[in-house]
Amino acid sequence: MSGGGTREKSGEWRFPSALTVLAAVTVGVWLAAFLIPPGAYERDADGAPVAGTYERIDAGRTFTDRLTDLFLSPVNGLYGILDPGTGLVGPDNAGELFGSAGVFLFVLAIGAFVTMVFATGALERAIARLAHRLRRRGGLLVGAVMGVFAVLGSIEGFAEETLGFYGLIVPMVLALGYDRMTAAGAVILGAGAGVLGSTVNPFATGVASSAAGVSLGDGLPLRLLMWAVLTAVTIGYVLRYAARVRARPERSLTGFLPGDAEAAERAAQGAEPEPLTPTHRVVVAFMALVFAFMVFAVVPWASVVTGEAAAEPYPWQLDWSFGRLSALFTVAAIAVGLIGRMGEKRLTDTLVRGAADFIGPALVIVAARGVTVIMNNARITDTVLHSMEAAVSGTSSAVFAVLVFAVNLPLAFLIPSTSGHSTLAMPVLAPLAHFAGVPADIVVTAWQAASGWMNLWVPTTAVVMGGLALAKVGYGAYLRFVAPLLALLFALVCVFVGAAAALA
Repeated sequence: MSGGGTREKSGEWRFPSALTVLAAVTVGVWLAAFLIPPGAYERDADGAPVAGTYERIDAGRTFTDRLTDLFLSPVNGLYGILDPGTGLVGPDNAGELFGSAGVFLFVLAIGAFVTMVFATGALERAIARLAHRLRRRGGLLVGAVMGVFAVLGSIEGFAEETLGFYGLIVPMVLALGYDRMTAAGAVILGAGAGVLGSTVNPFATGVASSAAGVSLGDGLPLRLLMWAVLTAVTIGYVLRYAARVRARPERSLTGFLPGDAEAAERAAQGAEPEPLTPTHRVVVAFMALVFAFMVFAVVPWASVVTGEAAAEPYPWQLDWSFGRLSALFTVAAIAVGLIGRMGEKRLTDTLVRGAADFIGPALVIVAARGVTVIMNNARITDTVLHSMEAAVSGTSSAVFAVLVFAVNLPLAFLIPSTSGHSTLAMPVLAPLAHFAGVPADIVVTAWQAASGWMNLWVPTTAVVMGGLALAKVGYGAYLRFVAPLLALLFALVCVFVGAAAALA
């Protein structure tokens, strides 16, 4: 993964990391479990709670039991086993896996694959070649860069990786007569629109679908439509601002810094980037093929074609889950290393480094799942559901879907990690959708839209703050620039999820 940013001053306050927030949430939920009465719903044949059947129960947990749950929460979050007899989760039980071991390994495998692709230099050089080729066609360059970032954001959560491209994009945008805000908007909003309209993004859609108990391919047509519309709107917004600044430079929100003219001249006269080697072309094509195959492997094609959720799968339909997807990306990472002729030592070192780079998001998933285990063992999850059942029982499906989007906005501020946020929220939201008669995949889409929308502007994410620092754009100016777009995207998301829920 690429990185960048500014060194923090000693003693300067910063917002806590996702792991720190989740540690506080874990202790808070553990303490709250002493006050929230335990309860349970009756379950149907599919294990979904039956509305109106909630009743108080005795959890039978001593203080020592509760203390053990807190102590073991990260362990249970990884490989806790649900005992079908007692309904309790523990690492030494016999039963069904409740922890997030499958998703944990999937994230590490994705990390290894993405890092291996970057190690070949193929993706950076391809984007650099595209930017250089379009360097004299301003609108097309900005739109093309945003489009590439949006595709990558939608399929693999391409966000932090954009920090490595500011050194290339900023001078070229200046050379075209635009300002630094145009460059920052192209990078942040291009990738951000893709993440907002995630289709098969494993860190957002994938983790949330797993936590909600649905396939990664469920809801894909809606997400594809959302991605296309939201990306087009975002690109149009940035291009409109860019054209205004080029026509009247005094309308720039950032102005022009000393040295910008020289940087623009160097970019205009700069040497052409080295061409893609045959190996680079194979790596880029192979990366596209792997993600295309992932889409094919996870989509429930019979349900998509027939429109029936319970349709019999086609003989060629794969219906892969996280275990096989983890194997796919692990093998694909090794294949990229072999294609790039890295050699045994560099290949294995890159594989390990790639997994290590993604250990942070993976641990966030484990920590969030540990919170769910504490709620499960204290038998308060159904009590929380019951308290929310009355709130949604009188609402229409469309209103419920919009509410899911809205209530997740503050959570996304506290936990900018999409994987951690989804693992924490989905165990409550998915059963709640059952009460409202809304398919769980629409809840996944509404949730990820909330997370993606917030991460376009919140100061708790390195993508925004690091990107603005590299582009030398003030955060206040960026907020003024992006505010109208945020309002427009907010309205469009509400229309999409509300209409989808109403038509489901």
